[in-house]
Amino acid sequence: MLSYLQQRGFSNTQMEKMVKVWPELLLARFDNSIEPKIKVFQYMGFSSKDITVMISANPSILKINLNSRIIPLLSLLKGSFGNNEAVAKFMSRMGGCVSSDLKRTMLPNIELLKCYGVPMERIIKLMYTFPRCMMLNLKIFKKAVEKAEEMGADRKSQMFIYTVQSVSQMSGKTMELKLQAFRNFGFSESDILATVQKAPSLFSSSVDRLKRTIEFLLATGKYDMSCIGKYPTALSYSLEQRYKPRCKVLQVLESRNLIEKWPSLSMLSLMSDEKFFEKFVGPYLSELNNVYPIESSVGSVEEETKVSLSN
Repeated sequence: MLSYLQQRGFSNTQMEKMVKVWPELLLARFDNSIEPKIKVFQYMGFSSKDITVMISANPSILKINLNSRIIPLLSLLKGSFGNNEAVAKFMSRMGGCVSSDLKRTMLPNIELLKCYGVPMERIIKLMYTFPRCMMLNLKIFKKAVEKAEEMGADRKSQMFIYTVQSVSQMSGKTMELKLQAFRNFGFSESDILATVQKAPSLFSSSVDRLKRTIEFLLATGKYDMSCIGKYPTALSYSLEQRYKPRCKVLQVLESRNLIEKWPSLSMLSLMSDEKFFEKFVGPYLSELNNVYPIESSVGSVEEETKVSLSN
């Protein structure tokens, strides 16, 4: 079996993953159980890379019936996505949902969103990003869509699908508790509406994480609740990796009269590590006492500068 899979392009890592998930694979008859299914993928035009990615991510697909499940599944997905590469990408993220009856889950949910006027490209984006959301029972999914609109999400907005996804993860009671938490933070009803429209993923965040980020930003004395309420997206960023290091640098620069004012909250949160370095650290290197590296994120400069807080 391992030799057969290797010949079909599966890497050792992929095979190890498959056997770990489904040990019985090693005992399966590849000639009348596994090979016919792989040949169907090939016949439908999938590349060797696509096939290995899909099957290694969901080895359980090799256990389901070829004619009644696999062929209808691939045909349905190709009809929805339009090309094999998109189908492969989706299949690699489906997990155990690959054995679901998509005609009873995903298709009705797609049609519901279409009825709400959501363009197919946005529906596909939701399917890519949060496939499990699209596998929900239609009744549950419809309640999430209705709740998202009730909260103020605009069905014409690109953020509508993300509001639906966030709401779908919680019961109505949990969502009401989350909304009350925002009120307790000091958000006005208009602030909450702005959050629904601009940063719906925040409703999936823990109350404790949001609370710590808000308290830290307020403690700087540079930002207030009206500022946070108008730009709720700022709460999406990491307190430890983004705000604490940057605010320490800004505090030192300000204490030494090297900057006149702090950046706006939107600028502070949105700037890449590289841009922050160029604007707030690089120009002042010769005037600072000590420097030491900050861990930089992917895509930023390899070495950044962090200012010592010593006098």
